[in-house]
Amino acid sequence: MNLQDLKGKLVGVLGYGQEGKAVTAYLLKHKIKPVLFDQRPWESWSEIEKLKIEKLGLNFIFGAHAFKELAGFDIAFRSPGIKLNNPDINRWTEPSPQPSPKGRGRLVITSQTRWFFEHCPAKIIGITGTKGKGTTSSLIYEILLAKSYKLNAKCYLTGNIGKTQPLEILDNLGADDYVVYELSSFQLQDLEKSPHIAVVLMVTSEHLDYHTNQKDYVDAKSSITKFQTLDDFAIINADFENSVLIGEQSKGKKLYFSRKKYVLGFDGRQNQERGKIVAAFVENKEIFTGNFHLPVSQLHLRGEHNFDNVMAAILATRSAGADLESIKKAALNFKGLEHRLEFVAKKSGVKFYNDSFSTTPETAIAAMQSFTEPLIIILGGSSKNSNFTELGRAVNSRKNIKKIILIGQEAGRIKQSLGEDTNRIIEGAKNIEEIFKQIESVAESGDVVVLSPACASFDMFKSYVDRGDQFKQGVKNYSKC
Repeated sequence: MNLQDLKGKLVGVLGYGQEGKAVTAYLLKHKIKPVLFDQRPWESWSEIEKLKIEKLGLNFIFGAHAFKELAGFDIAFRSPGIKLNNPDINRWTEPSPQPSPKGRGRLVITSQTRWFFEHCPAKIIGITGTKGKGTTSSLIYEILLAKSYKLNAKCYLTGNIGKTQPLEILDNLGADDYVVYELSSFQLQDLEKSPHIAVVLMVTSEHLDYHTNQKDYVDAKSSITKFQTLDDFAIINADFENSVLIGEQSKGKKLYFSRKKYVLGFDGRQNQERGKIVAAFVENKEIFTGNFHLPVSQLHLRGEHNFDNVMAAILATRSAGADLESIKKAALNFKGLEHRLEFVAKKSGVKFYNDSFSTTPETAIAAMQSFTEPLIIILGGSSKNSNFTELGRAVNSRKNIKKIILIGQEAGRIKQSLGEDTNRIIEGAKNIEEIFKQIESVAESGDVVVLSPACASFDMFKSYVDRGDQFKQGVKNYSKC
C-alpha cells in the first residue's frame, strides 16, 4: 500500500501523542485527511492542545471508547503504546460474516515504523535491546556524521532517540543515505521488513506490564532480524541468550561481540560447526576487532556495560563502510547521553551520577558495577513487574555499597530481595528534597552517589527525565560542607 492507495480511503490515527502527531502531519502534507482517535477524554486535554487539534480541521473521536468507532475504516496508524491485541481494534480487523459498512473490507493496522520500513529507500541501521539502545544509536550516528563511510550520503538519527520523527524525513531520503533507527519492542512487533544492519544489544526482560511474558517480549524484538536477506548484517551480543536467539533468525552475515575473548565455545575465528564469528571482544582492558584495538581507559563512558555499546557501534559502522580512524576518533570523543550514568558534579568531595534512565534491575546492576569507590545508590520507583532477585544478590555482593536509599512503590519488594542486609538501608523519602536530606546525613568526601532506580518513575515523578532533572537540581542545591 502506498500514499496513492490512501486517497479516498477512511484513514485513522490511533493515539494522538508524539508519533500520532507526526503521522497526521505526514498525511496532511500528502493531502490525506485522517480521523484522529485517542482514548484520553477531550476534557483532559489542555486548552492549548485543544486549539491546535481544532485548527487542523479534522474529525476526531476522543474518550475511553474511541476505538469502538472504527467501523468502516480502511487503515489505521497505531501508536506504539497501543497494544496489538486491543479488543476494541481487533473486532474491526477480523473478517466478519456480515458485510462491512459501505462494502469495505477489514481494517488494516499499520504504524509509523511499519510504514517507514515499507517505503524507505535508504539503508536502515536498526538498534534494539533492553538497554543501551540510545547510547549505541547516538554513537553510530556520530561516526557516520563524520562522513567516514565511502558514500556521498546523508545520515539521520530517528526513532525513540532522534530529534525528528521518521515520517518527517522519509520524503527526503535517497538510496545512498543511512537512517540510524532506535527500535523498541512496541515498534518492532508488527514489522514484516528488517533493517539492512540489525544491532541486537543485551536482551533480558522488560515491559512485562505490556507484554504477556518474556517470550512475547523476545518475539516482538525478533522482527529486527527475521526478515533479513543474505545481503544484510546482524550485530549480536553473544553474552545474552535472548540476544543470540534473536540474532540467529537472520539470514545475513552474523557478527558477534562479547566482553569475553572466549564465548559459547568460539574464539574469534569462524567455527565451522556452529558457523559463528566473534568479531569484537574485550581483553586486557582493550576492545579488539580484527587488527583494530581501542583502550577502554580512554573512553568517556563509565561502566563495562558501555563496552558492549561501543563494540556494537564499531561493528555496525564497519559494516556500513566506515574507516577505523574515524571510528576511533568518534568513540573517544563520545561523552554519552543525558540521564544514562551521566556525571553531574562533584560537591563537597562527593561525586553525583544521574542514571535515571535505568528502569530495570539489569541496568542498576550495571551502574553499581561501574564503581569501586564507596557508593550510595538510590533504588526504587513505580512497578514494571520486574524480578529483583538478581538485583538483591548484586547489592549484597558489592562491599563498596555504603548505603541503599529506597524510594517509591517498589521499595518494599527491593528491600525484600536484600534479605537480612538491612543495616545499609535508608527509606521513607517522599520527594527529592527528602532524598537529599538522607544523602547529606551519610555522604562523605570520596563517596559516589548514583541515582539508578531499576524502576519506572511514575509514582513520584512525571517521567524518567523529570526524575533525572530533579536529581540534578538537588545536586546543584547540595551544600554539605
